[in-house]
Amino acid sequence: MRKLMTANLMIVALLLAFVIPVFAQDNKEAAALDKKVRAFLDSHAREWHDMNVPEIDGKLLYDIIIKNNYTKALEIGTSTGRSTIWIAWALSKTGGKLITVEIDESRYKKALENFKKAGLSKYIDARLADAHELVPKLEGPFDFVFSDADKDWYKKYFDAVAPKLVVGGCYTSHNVSDRGHGGFALGGYADYLKGLRNFETTFNDSGAGVAISFKKSEK
Repeated sequence: MRKLMTANLMIVALLLAFVIPVFAQDNKEAAALDKKVRAFLDSHAREWHDMNVPEIDGKLLYDIIIKNNYTKALEIGTSTGRSTIWIAWALSKTGGKLITVEIDESRYKKALENFKKAGLSKYIDARLADAHELVPKLEGPFDFVFSDADKDWYKKYFDAVAPKLVVGGCYTSHNVSDRGHGGFALGGYADYLKGLRNFETTFNDSGAGVAISFKKSEK
């Protein structure tokens, strides 16, 4: 019995000798990445003028991903990457990756530069493409979606992606509110979201307006 206990203790000691340094290294790398991303966002705080989200909305997306441990994300409309950086930063903690789509080549190239400077490139699959054509072709599955492209196409994007969103997943739409925030077609898209039986939609108006739709069931 004592020999068995001694053997078990030795095994545990060996495992701890291996796991603790790896865990410490992972924590060190995560802390270094956090510092780099935060420094990048702070130093560029006044430069996000090209159809990018306000910081408060970026933080909202980050919090949703972290809270729900999402790992398979899609962003429709990269711009120069502020929202992308917030999403990818969260995914760096959950072990996930993001596909993001941008149609404008100059914004796309600037976004790639920003991803590199922020240290998040490996978490981002950036596509230069027309989202009208590419998004319906993406296979998924996804557990998190952020839509921030052409507003008159929002419903079509949603209808193309919603079947590929896992139950429990979240579809977020920018510049949308149930109080008319941003002046966007609330009699159409927002009411459409609220009327879906298999989604539960709320609205966050702390920034530029975000519709947050959680998928409850397939139908």
